[in-house]
Amino acid sequence: LVREIRGQTQQIRGLLRAALHGPLQIMLPLISGIEELEVTKDTFAEARAQLAEQGLPHAQSVPGGVMGEVPSAAIVADVMARHVDFMSIGTNDLIQYTLAADRENDDVNYLYEPLHPAIIRLIKLTIDAGDKAGIPVSLCGEMAADPIHAPILLAMGMDELSMNPQAIPAVKRVIRSLDTGKCRAFLD
Repeated sequence: LVREIRGQTQQIRGLLRAALHGPLQIMLPLISGIEELEVTKDTFAEARAQLAEQGLPHAQSVPGGVMGEVPSAAIVADVMARHVDFMSIGTNDLIQYTLAADRENDDVNYLYEPLHPAIIRLIKLTIDAGDKAGIPVSLCGEMAADPIHAPILLAMGMDELSMNPQAIPAVKRVIRSLDTGKCRAFLD
């Protein structure tokens, strides 16, 4: 990913120019550690310098965040949270990479378990890191769209859920019916 980030100066220049015309946030996928964030920061600085040199108007800063989809991202979320404006958790990949459970492979898809204690701990690590840094944490993937997971996600303090539009009514109905205190007791 570091090599890919370094090669994206043209795209980043376009994003910085577009940010002048409306709100824009940039989320980096599959970030596994702080090195990738540092490379990204340098690449953004390079893009801003090129735009300034050419006299092209551009935003000096754009809110940026990371998509935690690998276990290492959750484990170092406390460090990464100090360098970003928001974090998101991509549960489909996080579950697959953590549990070695390919949802598409009939031989191992039985291992795909969103409520496995390891997954809950990785999600909680990320939420706690976001809380400590004062940044929002969202969650996307099939886990967000399944109403059965709402009590646990609410109990852990999840700020936001991202899901396909068809899932919103059922998840919304469940969340509105929940007592956060009881959810926290259940999680404990």
